[in-house]
Amino acid sequence: MIKIALVGDVLITRQLPEKGYNGLQEIIDLLGEHEVTFANLETTVHRCEGYPSAFPGGTWAMTDPKCLNTIKRFGFNILNTANNHSMDYSHNGLLATHRYLIENQLPFVGTGENLADATAPAFIECSRGRVAVIGATSSFHDSDAAGNQRMDMKGRPGVNPLRHKSIYEVTEENYQSLQKIAVQIGINDYHNQAIKEGYLLPKDNFNFANFEFKKGEHNILHTIPLEKDLERITKSIDEAKKQSDCVIVSIHSHQFSNGNKANPPEFIRSFAKACIDAGASIIVGHGPHILRGIEVYNKGVIFYGLGNFIFQNETVTHLPADFYEKYFLKFDDGVGSAMDKRSQNGTKGLNIDEDVWNSIIVSIEVDSKSMVVKLFPIELGYDLPRYIKGLPKINKNNCIINRIQELSAAFGTEVKNNDGIGVVSISL
Repeated sequence: MIKIALVGDVLITRQLPEKGYNGLQEIIDLLGEHEVTFANLETTVHRCEGYPSAFPGGTWAMTDPKCLNTIKRFGFNILNTANNHSMDYSHNGLLATHRYLIENQLPFVGTGENLADATAPAFIECSRGRVAVIGATSSFHDSDAAGNQRMDMKGRPGVNPLRHKSIYEVTEENYQSLQKIAVQIGINDYHNQAIKEGYLLPKDNFNFANFEFKKGEHNILHTIPLEKDLERITKSIDEAKKQSDCVIVSIHSHQFSNGNKANPPEFIRSFAKACIDAGASIIVGHGPHILRGIEVYNKGVIFYGLGNFIFQNETVTHLPADFYEKYFLKFDDGVGSAMDKRSQNGTKGLNIDEDVWNSIIVSIEVDSKSMVVKLFPIELGYDLPRYIKGLPKINKNNCIINRIQELSAAFGTEVKNNDGIGVVSISL
């Protein structure tokens, strides 16, 4: 049997108090029962060694390398580094992050010096087997994607990308209206000229600016994983499965469907199932900073969103000029003033969404015949000041388990409540 622990986002900006905090040891003890302990590292790690990107993931996320001691203190031994913050400080910031993780003996997946590195699995040697982990992200700027190497050209550092196509199906009436508007205002003129000159490839459907439309019976959005990304990642899974007992795929995704952040989009559901069909046993999702449902599929399990484990997004130590200029702040204003302005003095944003501060730790016991999943509720201090909140504490709160039950029922998954701990049993 192999024991695996999974958590969601670790956006860390502060070191743990030397003497810990109330509830820390219980978390450490729980994670310490497992041989594989996974988290998504949603920050760069360096001391301003990279240039601020013109296209950040929101807040320019950076933490001092000393904070890696906190990650090790919790006991994590594998991290996904592919997410919307991976390139907040461009290539130098990413490569510095790699260097500090390697120096601290913290294995990572999802980013690399080229596309092959970013797609490659990491392996964890366990007492009764071997586990492979692969990381990817669907939330990133186009310039963040890692590039392939050639015989005559080196590759580009970046993330392992999962791109997708978005096609808007609209009724005949709406389709004709869009075409008429496009001609009248010339919104596609540059796009059409670029196709004529060979700089863009034509698409199968009608484009309105950067959006693709097709005629249909309904007004609805279809999202489809980009075939070449899906093929690359599933090939990596197939290879990893040949060399391990269990393959975990980590996917960072902010996209959602039907106007609800708790609903994973169509392309993520397709991707997750394709990964299991290719040989993965566990898909762990993160990104929207809230819990999403659990789906059991073809002897595998999909966690569409594990929320947060450490969330300290408003106590970064430095921000570039772009951030201050965006909010019309003065040259000598600091981070505290910037966060006050963005949150309108704490009245909007993630800090006032209680769901952001309630999450779970997933514990999985895997053998050749079964997979037993246990869900331990945690809370991150929703009511605390921003300079203190964000650290996890076990909280056997039935509200959290009830929420997971509700979200998972939409996928046909039964989550039992065993004295405040969620349980899902899967036969292999």
